[in-house]
Parts: sequence; C-alpha cells; structure tokens
Amino acid sequence: MKNPNLRAIWLLLALSLALPGAQRAKNVILFLADAGGIPTLNAASIQIYNDPAKLFVQHMPHLALSDTSSANNWVTDSAAGMTAIVTGHKTNNGVISQSADAIPLKKDGAPLKTILEYAEEHGLSTGVVSNSSMADATPAACYAHSNSRKQVGNIFSQVLKPRYGDGVDVIIGPGRDQMLAATREMGIDMLAELPKAGFYVADTLDGIPSGTRRAVILHNNPNHDLAAATNAAIKILSANRKGFFLMVECDVHANRLPQAFERVATVDKIAADTVQRMSRDTLVLFTADHSFDLRLVGAPKGQPLFTGGDNRKGFVPKSMLINGHHSGEQVLVAAQGPGSERVHGFLANTDLFGIMLKAFGWRESK
Repeated sequence: MKNPNLRAIWLLLALSLALPGAQRAKNVILFLADAGGIPTLNAASIQIYNDPAKLFVQHMPHLALSDTSSANNWVTDSAAGMTAIVTGHKTNNGVISQSADAIPLKKDGAPLKTILEYAEEHGLSTGVVSNSSMADATPAACYAHSNSRKQVGNIFSQVLKPRYGDGVDVIIGPGRDQMLAATREMGIDMLAELPKAGFYVADTLDGIPSGTRRAVILHNNPNHDLAAATNAAIKILSANRKGFFLMVECDVHANRLPQAFERVATVDKIAADTVQRMSRDTLVLFTADHSFDLRLVGAPKGQPLFTGGDNRKGFVPKSMLINGHHSGEQVLVAAQGPGSERVHGFLANTDLFGIMLKAFGWRESK
C-alpha cells in the first residue's frame, strides 16, 4: 500500500478491532445472587474452602464495587435493586420497573424499559431462570412493570402482553401454584393461554421437544436443579442466531443457613461452567441486588464457621452475627467477555444497565 495515509488508517482500524472493548457481545448472561453481598461471599468461601477468596467470581478478570441504594432508601429491596440494574433508573422500594413516582399499591409510575425488552426489540431471544418464584421481584423486574411486587397475578399475566417483540421467551423456576391461582382470580387461564402464545408448557425439564424456541417450565420446588435449568435455557435461547439475554437468579439470603452457603457454591459453579462453555461473544456478569447483614465476629482459622443446626429455628453460630435484614454496603460486580472492561472501580447499580446495553452495541431509547 503506497499511500501512507491509507496505510495509517488501516493500521488504526486493525488496532481498534483488536482492542477488548471493540467486540460487541452477541449474548449477555446476568447472574444475580439475591442478597449475595461481599459478607456472604466471604463467609461462604471460608465455610466451603477454608479460604476467603476461592470463589470463581472473586477471580473474574474485571471486578468492581456497586452501590445498591433505591430512590427512597439507602437500603434497597429486590424490586428496586433489580429495577436499577435492568433499567438504569432507580425507583422506590417495592416497585417493579416503574419510575420513582410510583407508589406501591396506590399509583403507577411510567414503565421503565428493561434490558430484556431492549433485547426483544432487537430480535434477540430472552429468558429468566430462578430458584425464587418467577413472579418474584428479581425475575419480574426483567419482564414486567408494576407499582407493587405483591401484585403476582398482574406481574405474571404480563408474559402474555409484552411491550416489545414477543416478550420473554424462556421462564424456568418455581411459584407455579401461586402464579396460576393469582392469574385465575383475574380470569386468566395461563395454562390455556401460554400455548396459544407459542410456549411449550410443562412442570419439568424432562422431555422438552427438540427445536423448542419458547418455554415456560413452572413447578413448586425452590431447590430445583438451577444448573440444569440454566443449561436448558441457554440451549433454547442459543437457537436464535441474533443472540440472547438471560438472567439467572439464585437466592442466597443468609438468614437461611446452611442453604445460603450451599447456594453460593452452586451459583458460583454455574457461572464458572457458563464462562467456560460460552464462546468469546458472550458477556457474563455476576452481581447482587443488595447485601445482607451477616458479620464475622470471632472465627478461629481452621474451623468451619457453621457446624450444624438451622438458624430458621433461632440457631445462630458463635462465629457470626446475622441480623436478618438487608444491608446497604456495596456489592461485588464481576465480569468476563465483550464489554467487561467497563466493570471497574466504584459503580452505581444503574451503571450495570449501561454496561450491558453498550456491550450489545445499543443506545438507550424510550
């Protein structure tokens, strides 16, 4: 190439394409540890590995700390916390993806466009997986809009009336009886209406037909195999050549020991396996919607923090104090894949929305 100016331009173009931030994500997978603040991750790692920093998510290549406050409180609940993450806007505690002028059970706010809805608008496939009810705050904030997280029927019925695209494509998790009863009270037979909307509907992962593109798998077991559910969702969503958005929630509230520590290990392994199996075109994010008031107050090394019992019946181990409430300290954000370089330093929970949006290469719109 004889023209030095053209040669310089081509060189700059090649260098820009080689930079980590230049590649767009085809897929985004958001792992959300409900109540999985740093105190819980720290204690779980010690309990499981006798080391405070043995979790996979603690060693992802890009790490940050994130504020978790809501519009009206320094300590958020899951509804406002997840709304901030998936819409880029803070709202009041108890509100599902509506603006901060919403008043729970009294007044609607403006609907806030979620990252799942952006994905639907761009023709991607979308999914939510959890071990909490699929109409609970965290999954609900991805696909629904409500002035109160308590409006179970209103929330779940919105699967049938999406604002963008054909709406959420894959839903896997518990809450079946509660959601069906709540929508039945509204005069909606979800088991009849979901197939009409193109969903394969079942209460187990067994027997999902090959080629399924939309599925609602509902049951009543919060201790279901979250790894199998995640893998099933990825398999279905990956059929879309344009890509997908998937949110996977794991409830790790530390007022339920030893379950909380076991679940931290579970979601950590799922995140590790997902990073390993997905190609380089997938942004994997891990964070928490809020922290939890668990503190180490006297923990000799070489001994487990928790040796037995069930603190749901009042047993609290001597090595820890568990207040039983959400807390307001910053939480870990960990990331790998295209766009993950934007995860660094101190972030607001609303920044995570922008990180996902930019990873896809999209701009915010109404």
